[in-house]
Amino acid sequence: MSQKKPRRRVLPPHDPQRYAPSPAHPVRAKARLMAHDMDIQPHQHDWGQLVLSMAGAVRVEAEQAGQTHAFIVPPARAVWIPAGVVHAVRAIEQAELRTAYLHAGCGLAATRGFERCRVLEVSPLLRELQRELTPLSEPDAPGDPREPLLVALLVAELQRAAPVALGLALPQDKRLRRVCEALLEHPQQDQELRHWAGEVGASERTLARLFRQELGTSYRHWRQQLLLAQALSLAARKRPLASIAAELGYANPSAFSAMVKRTVGMSPREFFALA
Repeated sequence: MSQKKPRRRVLPPHDPQRYAPSPAHPVRAKARLMAHDMDIQPHQHDWGQLVLSMAGAVRVEAEQAGQTHAFIVPPARAVWIPAGVVHAVRAIEQAELRTAYLHAGCGLAATRGFERCRVLEVSPLLRELQRELTPLSEPDAPGDPREPLLVALLVAELQRAAPVALGLALPQDKRLRRVCEALLEHPQQDQELRHWAGEVGASERTLARLFRQELGTSYRHWRQQLLLAQALSLAARKRPLASIAAELGYANPSAFSAMVKRTVGMSPREFFALA
């Protein structure tokens, strides 16, 4: 297995209270440009967090129910992270990242489904609300009478945002984790499980068992979910179907279309309309 190239590391802000939400300012928003392969290392907050990419795609890894999950976030999606959840962010490509921190008093944490990490559809209105709240969240920003209205509307938009089942569970077993991490790095790899067995020093049967035991799925299905998430990210950048199929390792668009239809029950055109 090839060695990973060193990544540029970015720590969380030195002063985590700079954008801390409060009852007076229940939503604090900030912007950050991330270069390709830039990381924000694992950390946690005392408040809920929405991670949204205005441009480019990022990967969010978060702990949930004792297991790590990876979420690929294209511009049409956002990840909700509850308070206290350890998470990390990596830019798959150059990205304009927007983050909103939400105080428990805004009521979102008590909304059904928001007690755990989830991927959400992002409406044009939600994107603009995030954009408008960013300059108002600077510590030295003057008061703005629109802020309570923008906050209330942002919370309402989040409560009505449709969840998207695109999270990928990651295993605890070190051998299986190496396989999953390698695929996350290069989703286009189309190797049989026996190839990975030789790479990590485990039998093919052992890896197949670990996929079922730790991730509740098969190797093929897990990889298909990864490809679908990656395809949505590429479609959000208006890449044509043939280009997406080629980048994900398919010999022709027809083979890729058949995988999408078999996995989600709709054509790529219908599936990409979600992006």
